Amino acid sequence: MAVVPNVIRAVIFDFGGVLCFHPDEARWRRAAQAVGLPVSDFMPAFWAHRIRYDAGLCEPADYWRAVADTAGVRIEDQRIPELVRLEIELWNQYDSRVLAWADQLRRAGYRTAILSNLPRPLGEELRATPGFLDPFDHLTFSYELRKVKPQPEIYLDAIRGVGVEPSEALFLDDRPDNVEGAQAVGMKALLYSTWEDFVGGGRAHYDLPAPGLTEDVARRQ
Repeated sequence: MAVVPNVIRAVIFDFGGVLCFHPDEARWRRAAQAVGLPVSDFMPAFWAHRIRYDAGLCEPADYWRAVADTAGVRIEDQRIPELVRLEIELWNQYDSRVLAWADQLRRAGYRTAILSNLPRPLGEELRATPGFLDPFDHLTFSYELRKVKPQPEIYLDAIRGVGVEPSEALFLDDRPDNVEGAQAVGMKALLYSTWEDFVGGGRAHYDLPAPGLTEDVARRQ
């Protein structure tokens, strides 16, 4: 029996861990020190209320007060803008290789999108960063939709945005539950670990252009 090839017309990228690197120890330490905590105490409090924040269900000040309450510390209101800025800086180490490939895909005729759980300050920062969003046809940011991965509605929004059938879209994410959420609505999805692993394995499985090829060559892949 012949194997039906995977026909991909759109590639949809997660942000954290795919388009940008995960925060390194120094970035976590700067954020933790701002609230007077060691990293080991700060990170559980940071993540404890993240879903509501990413879903746009609370304001930055409310989120940071909840972080402080969970950690058992006090944060003065005047410190909150600094903490918002430090949180943004956790995620601003972009992977230029992935961004260049997204741009290459778009120029070769593929539809491209970002689908990410993130809060309003980070989304606004990305929208204001010159050139960052140029490689993408569509954005699905959780705080704007008030839905988060792995809820099905957020994947369906991204699919509508790129204008293809679910089975024609490949989603890249670094969390297994988010990959499973995409597969549950009929998308192709891969668990992303590193750029090197993806280029050497996952990309080829879906017959996508190799990074660095010109548009004309990519169209013949």
